[in-house]
Amino acid sequence: MEPLSSFLQCLLLLLPIVAALKFDIQAHPGHESARYERCIRNFVAKEQLVVVTAHVSGYKGDGQTLNLHIRDAMGNDYHRPKDVAGGENRYAFTSHADSAFDVCFENILTSTRDVMNPYRSIELDVDIGADAKDWSAIQAGEKLKPMEVELRRMEEVVGEIVSEMEYLRMREQKLRDTNESTNERVKWFAFGTMGMLIGLGAWQIVYLRAYFRSKHLI
Repeated sequence: MEPLSSFLQCLLLLLPIVAALKFDIQAHPGHESARYERCIRNFVAKEQLVVVTAHVSGYKGDGQTLNLHIRDAMGNDYHRPKDVAGGENRYAFTSHADSAFDVCFENILTSTRDVMNPYRSIELDVDIGADAKDWSAIQAGEKLKPMEVELRRMEEVVGEIVSEMEYLRMREQKLRDTNESTNERVKWFAFGTMGMLIGLGAWQIVYLRAYFRSKHLI
């Protein structure tokens, strides 16, 4: 049991450590909203579970309206809640494509009364794939031991890493094929250009010789 435990500890050290992102967002009057929008970008594979957890300070009716927008680069809108406040807010979705997605916040000032230096504090946590699953519920539902749950989680994480490596390998192969195809086209274009220049030079020599002979210069 001790070698297995040591192996699990070593593997866990290799897994990425994800910490929540903390920042403040200042309230603005509401003009040029896109200019004041703050977005956090991440990448997700197709049909992966994503859970976005935002811990937001403040409360509704405090003179500020914090809006949240979750969208991807393909134009898919997943969530767009308005007036987010009051502690933990959780949003889950399954991605529609291999794409980058943005979690955007916009804080609008709705009242200037008794609001000095208006801002909202946000603690954002984004879980993707195996990290987004509720393993406590899975353990209770399937009556698994803690070690079995950890092995299941690690199996899914490793599977996601393998899938991502395969995706990167395919992208690299596609880019290599494109590069080789471009090189081949450039090579034949260069040969064609050289042939055309040689042919043009030969035609000029023949034409000039014929011209000079017609003028009895040679």
